[in-house]
Amino acid sequence: MPSNHSPNRWFIVFGSILIQLSLGAIYAWSVFTPALKTAGWSKMDTQVVFAVGLVSFAVVMVFAGRAMAKLGPRKLAASGGITLGAGYILAGLFGGTDFWIICLGVGLIGGAGIGLGYVVPIAVGMRWFPDKKGLITGLAVAGFGFGAMGWVKMAGAWGHMIELYGLSNTFLVYGCAFAVMILVGSYWMKMPPEGWRPEGFVATTPEAAKGQQNFTVPEMLRTPQFYLIFLTFAVSAGAGLMSIGLMKLYPMEALQAQGYSVIEASAIAGTAMAVFFSLANGIGRIAWGTLSDIIGRRRSVVVMTGTQAVFLFAFSSMAGNEYLLYLGAALIGFNFGGNFALFPTLTADIFGNDRVGQNYPLIFLSYGVGGIAGPLLGGMLGDMGNFPLAFSICAGACLAGALCILLVHHPDHDEAERPASVHGFMHQMHLEHLEEVAEFALHPDHFKRVKANEGKKAAE
Repeated sequence: MPSNHSPNRWFIVFGSILIQLSLGAIYAWSVFTPALKTAGWSKMDTQVVFAVGLVSFAVVMVFAGRAMAKLGPRKLAASGGITLGAGYILAGLFGGTDFWIICLGVGLIGGAGIGLGYVVPIAVGMRWFPDKKGLITGLAVAGFGFGAMGWVKMAGAWGHMIELYGLSNTFLVYGCAFAVMILVGSYWMKMPPEGWRPEGFVATTPEAAKGQQNFTVPEMLRTPQFYLIFLTFAVSAGAGLMSIGLMKLYPMEALQAQGYSVIEASAIAGTAMAVFFSLANGIGRIAWGTLSDIIGRRRSVVVMTGTQAVFLFAFSSMAGNEYLLYLGAALIGFNFGGNFALFPTLTADIFGNDRVGQNYPLIFLSYGVGGIAGPLLGGMLGDMGNFPLAFSICAGACLAGALCILLVHHPDHDEAERPASVHGFMHQMHLEHLEEVAEFALHPDHFKRVKANEGKKAAE
């Protein structure tokens, strides 16, 4: 019989947030770049470290998902904390300004640490909260977003750590803090006992039944649903990352065209990014996760990507007005944050709760695709002096993503066990009738013979 006896499962939420607050370090990188430029770094140098960190994060996360089944979530999270901390400590020990040391420590090693730990709170949280998957995932990934803002403020405007203690000591302190916080949070990272269910949980309700059928990675890769979800995440994340890259440059240009001075435009655009976009990004993770528990994951993704398309189209007419800019930045940030709550839970619903630790890292690779395509598009069109076109293209891509999710239905597990085929694709997409239409168009004589034979049998 399933047992309801367990420790307070909200400690798992506390541990998850503690871990994700530290893993958000990757988005705090920008606070180090001014001091590094003063030390002789180029803009390209700073972006190379950030890019190495993102790639290392995404790639290592794929292997971490497989390792969790062997090591267990607690050991995997702890190894992520030690790795992340060691990367920053290495950067600090060697002076804090050497490009290759920082690229290795903060970029490669630090990114690997984030990749090792990121999926653990998501997978563990879903197992302890099958009744609140969206809310719990939203809370966990909100820690990632809010953590980035906290580390930026501590090194800069609030704590002035870089100014007072220098880059080297700041890297050392951050490395120690990341390791300690993740090690503490990892204490609660363990799966519930076999057969455990929360009190009052009814596994036969439609929402609870989602995610009960588990797909292995090869089985998932044989379904068209995987590629539709991958594409949607790529365009939605890419649009948000493109917006982050242009959220200061484009509004500054638009505000100056409306008569604002350079200093005024810089202050307004900085506030739009640092306050409105960042706060809405964190809030959106919780809000979209909670909403998805009510209206469903698939419907939530459709609404999120559809409204994001509207906001991106409208942003060109909002960027030149201070208060409309704040509103536009908040709306785009709110939807961007929703990606990180909705796609893990959608992956669990479609491909299985118990396999989300192994399957979601493959979906998350789409974030890397969007992270390359979106900013490059924005930069290229920005150099051509056409920021509005960049937002319009991303808006169109988000609309296409919404249409892709409308085509996503629960895949047939038996079909996914077979080799890929056209028939299997049509079956998984619930498009068998189109296959019949195509067969009729290609072989009309065959259908005529079958119909004639049926007529003869009926006459007899």
